[in-house]
Amino acid sequence: MAETYLGLDFSTQQLKAVLTNKDLAVVHTAEVTYSIELPEFGTQNGIISHADGETVTSPTLMWVKAFDKLLEKLKSQKEVDISSIKAISGCGQQHGSVFWRKGSSSTLANLDPSKTLAHQLSNAFSQEQSAIWMDSSTNDECELLEVAGGGREHLVKVTGSRAFHRFTGAQIAKVSYKEPHIYHETERISLVSSFACSLLIGKYASIDFADGSGMNLLDINKRDWDHQLLNACGSKLEEKLGKPVPTSSIAGKVASYYVKRYGFSADCDVVTFTGDNPSSLAGVNLHKGDVAVSCGTSDTIFASINKPAPAMEGHVFCNPVEEKGYMVMLCFKNGSLTRDRIRLATGCKSWDDFNVLLDKTAPGNSMNIGFYFDHPEILPHVAAGDYRFDPEQGVVDTFPPEVEARAVIEHQCLSKRTHAEQLGYKVGGRVVVTGGASANKHILQVLADVFKSEVFVLDVVNSAALGGCFRAKHVSAEHEKSFGDVAASGVQMISAAKPHEQNFAVYDKMATHYTILETSLMQ
Repeated sequence: MAETYLGLDFSTQQLKAVLTNKDLAVVHTAEVTYSIELPEFGTQNGIISHADGETVTSPTLMWVKAFDKLLEKLKSQKEVDISSIKAISGCGQQHGSVFWRKGSSSTLANLDPSKTLAHQLSNAFSQEQSAIWMDSSTNDECELLEVAGGGREHLVKVTGSRAFHRFTGAQIAKVSYKEPHIYHETERISLVSSFACSLLIGKYASIDFADGSGMNLLDINKRDWDHQLLNACGSKLEEKLGKPVPTSSIAGKVASYYVKRYGFSADCDVVTFTGDNPSSLAGVNLHKGDVAVSCGTSDTIFASINKPAPAMEGHVFCNPVEEKGYMVMLCFKNGSLTRDRIRLATGCKSWDDFNVLLDKTAPGNSMNIGFYFDHPEILPHVAAGDYRFDPEQGVVDTFPPEVEARAVIEHQCLSKRTHAEQLGYKVGGRVVVTGGASANKHILQVLADVFKSEVFVLDVVNSAALGGCFRAKHVSAEHEKSFGDVAASGVQMISAAKPHEQNFAVYDKMATHYTILETSLMQ
């Protein structure tokens, strides 16, 4: 009999689905674009930016209606046999929250297969708008969390991150203190991931360790809620959140609603959902010691590690596929657009021209170091601008074009390495690169030398949803094997650059100087 696995990604702009066969090869994809296919909710790219300039939300019911549409799409495709789906898992955008109204658990448990989810859940949410990761309206609540957590440094040590506006703990505290009537009317608070999982199993799904790490409420060492932080955010909050569970657990069987309405097998497992970033780590099958680099408008890196060293910037989460492991995640606001600006500023009309210019200088750039920020940077926390330093660490206004070309690439690679090391990552594992820059072998060679690592590229579409497929098969069908062994068949990596040993000492020295200069900029 055919055997397939379904991965879902409730992301910011779309709801995406990936269907794989038993060998984890993709056989079908589908998506619902919120702003185009659900215009009645009035979102722009799936979000609503409010008049205060800080509050950013998405309509909760929009996600429900999108799920209705997605399932209808899958059902209508001749090449999709829904009854063959053995297990489902997936993810949601991190830091989003869903507030379920009192009595909604009964509604979930008694879904009528003759009616849509959106029709039956139209009054299920005590808060119609869900705060999402782009929200920055919780400054007061962040200060409250840091005090309750014994200070910023202790909060970082316990939860893996300092208090961030978008994190769910602060968002819950905002509702608890400023809209107590909504908090009182709420019987359950979900993350977007556990909300999506709840839809599928017809009851409230637990928050998993990995996505729960992005709340400033979970003790990432004990893998349980920190009760002092819970008490600071709202009364009886543990009752509203439920007990957190391992990411590699089965939430339940698919609800009978889906069996009767869409033809799912009653034996279909639903594996606990997680956040989109942890799911992407699973989707590229990142091993301990590896680092993944996503090169886009903003650059993101995440790594799988054994012993974290939480820092003021960046995040440490529980690892979604290693029971006792951790993952670190860093986001750099200035990515591809900054690279492109410098390319044009050096007079290069194409990346081929830029690469010729790059080859005119040696690795290490004779210790000329630059910092390039089109926008105020997250890591490091530095104002927009270009900052250049000569080999004696003196400030200079300009570099020759060939020095400028290498400086911007080495800056971005060194920034990724040094900040990852501050969180506990150690160079030497594989570097897996996705995004536009993964096609540029010259940039990949610099990355290989800086990280002392072989660089691999892979063409992964919808890695977060694909991670859901991988985890679904691993947990449901082959849990006796390691996750890496199960996922290996679904990820094809191509070696793109090998490090040159003669450059290791050069970049070790440069990393030391880079950190000193970066600290001076932050001060």
